[in-house]
Amino acid sequence: MVWTFIKTTLLVGFLTGILFVIAYLLGLSPILALGFAAFMNLIIYWFSDKFVLRMGGAKLVTEEEAPRVYAALRRLTAETGTAMPKVALVNSPIPNAFATGRSPNNATVAVHTSLLSIVNDEELEAVLAHELTHVRNWDMLTTTIVATVAGAITYLAQWGWLFGGVYGYSGGSRDRQQGNIIGLLLMMILAPIAAMLVQLAVSRTREYSADAGGAKLSGNPMALASALEKIDAFAKQRPTRNKTNTAMSSLYIINPFHGSFVAEIFSTHPSTQKRIARLEQIAERMGTGRYYPR
Repeated sequence: MVWTFIKTTLLVGFLTGILFVIAYLLGLSPILALGFAAFMNLIIYWFSDKFVLRMGGAKLVTEEEAPRVYAALRRLTAETGTAMPKVALVNSPIPNAFATGRSPNNATVAVHTSLLSIVNDEELEAVLAHELTHVRNWDMLTTTIVATVAGAITYLAQWGWLFGGVYGYSGGSRDRQQGNIIGLLLMMILAPIAAMLVQLAVSRTREYSADAGGAKLSGNPMALASALEKIDAFAKQRPTRNKTNTAMSSLYIINPFHGSFVAEIFSTHPSTQKRIARLEQIAERMGTGRYYPR
């Protein structure tokens, strides 16, 4: 908990600097730029889960709309004694899942509708156990802030290009106009890079930790391995392109942006093969053996 607080504080400080620079390049005075950055961080902390759900196209649903998800989560939360998270569905042909929220008592687990069609109940429970482990480890606070700010940085860069590049900067001397244009171009180049660097602030080791925790919680590590293999296969066959904000890649159980060279280099996830190999080792230690789907 203490380490999570330290990491999040350092991350917020770093992000405040990035937002300050972007706001300044958009033409705000230093005081207004600092105020804008502080305001953005405050909004992000309190409403980041709503922003992430919107970016991911997730909609909160009732138990009647997602009975399998609710049933699995009730079993898992009863096992751990944690609060029952809210449930959301994403109408997407690419199977995946993610969790968001600023605390375990304010969490939402989102599941893609296509995931429900390719996994059985054991595999679904293992996936949800992985996401609940993120919740219990307070991973969502950091990753949700990362996803929201990376998305904000990207949108601000696009906004600056629209109003600066399309409509142009008017007024002032020629040297000042040239300086504004140079600043705009630098922002367009550096802002996406900054967003990727922010994503890399989330360690890949948290996925290994969530896999291990999910395997132990569900009691079926190879069911999780089977689900990861299925999700990864779909992501490689039908890579997500422009339909989902890439800033959210760190939140998903499997990075959905296969096929992009840059996305692979800056991926926040270890390879699925390495994750499955570790799950096989966990299964061996637990004595669960091979997985036979029911």
